[in-house]
Amino acid sequence: MKILFISSWFPNKLEPTNGNFVQRHAEAVALLHDVEILHAIGDPSQKEQFIFDDSVNNGIRTLIVYYKGSKSSVLNFKNRMLAYKKGFLKLQKPDLIHGNVLHNSMLFAVYLKGKYKIPFVISEHWADFLEVNRASLSFTSLLIARFIANKASYLLPVSEILMKDLKDLKIGKKFRVIGNVVDTDLFFPQNDQNDTFIFLHISNLVSLKNPDKMIEVAVRLRKEFQNFEFHIGGDGDIESLQQIIETYNAQEYIHVFGELSHKEVAEKMRRSDCFVLFSDYESFCCVLPESLSSGVPVIATNVGAIPEVVGENHGILIDKSEEKLYTAMKEMLCRQYTSYSKEELHGYVVERFSLSKIAEEFNKVYKSVI
Repeated sequence: MKILFISSWFPNKLEPTNGNFVQRHAEAVALLHDVEILHAIGDPSQKEQFIFDDSVNNGIRTLIVYYKGSKSSVLNFKNRMLAYKKGFLKLQKPDLIHGNVLHNSMLFAVYLKGKYKIPFVISEHWADFLEVNRASLSFTSLLIARFIANKASYLLPVSEILMKDLKDLKIGKKFRVIGNVVDTDLFFPQNDQNDTFIFLHISNLVSLKNPDKMIEVAVRLRKEFQNFEFHIGGDGDIESLQQIIETYNAQEYIHVFGELSHKEVAEKMRRSDCFVLFSDYESFCCVLPESLSSGVPVIATNVGAIPEVVGENHGILIDKSEEKLYTAMKEMLCRQYTSYSKEELHGYVVERFSLSKIAEEFNKVYKSVI
């Protein structure tokens, strides 16, 4: 089949990592089908009305249409829809649209269904639909999400808890949970053991990830144990973290790093002993199965979809308490917790989240629609 991926979020020159999980979904589907990707995003700095960035990434034709951004949300939406229309005419006519994220951008999928009779499915990733975030979801956004979802053949949330909360909000009719993808050929274990125990955290470092609190717990742990390092970084505000570390004079054992490529993330995970996630909430969280696929157990807060990914022998799930985090890190450091072997952790991810497994799950949905 010819499948066209469109998404409210997708990596681009303005936001290089935004929606990279959508790109990995597309790469999985491309194992079985002819896939193209179309995305539109506003750039306030450009003078041209439209710029077409047409390239091939990992074997998939990807067309990103940059339109001249505006301070007016109405004009931005109008230009975005026009950008999508112009981009669509440059691509193959698909048998099915695979949309992502129920923002107003996915009204383009509704338009294509009405004009060309092309059915569409929507993968949903947005944590704002979770009950814990419901107060931040505007009534307009809710109405738009309901309208788009009711026109879709399937709604495909990435976790069971997200599906439950979508149903509570009366968004969607027909559901199937299909998780995010882990490139298990890229994220694989190594047998070397570190002389110094390495805790690792990688994210966008926003407040809900609580990077400052993880640093504070690492500082406290250092007062009792010397044989560990904490590596923390990602595509976020690393300068403020560096200031916190300098305040504690902890530069010797807490190391900050900036944005990494996917390959660099995999290499860093392989060289660590435990991945730490101290989030307020998560709708899926790709770094956890990536860590497990690298043979590295995790410590994570027992929130959102995390218990769907992390089983009993995959790491330690904790309440969102700094005291619990301290205790869990101490257990890992002192080898008081024993997880599955590196090979068993990797095998678990292969069976649930590998490209071929996710491709197979999407293929079942596509066949039932077409």
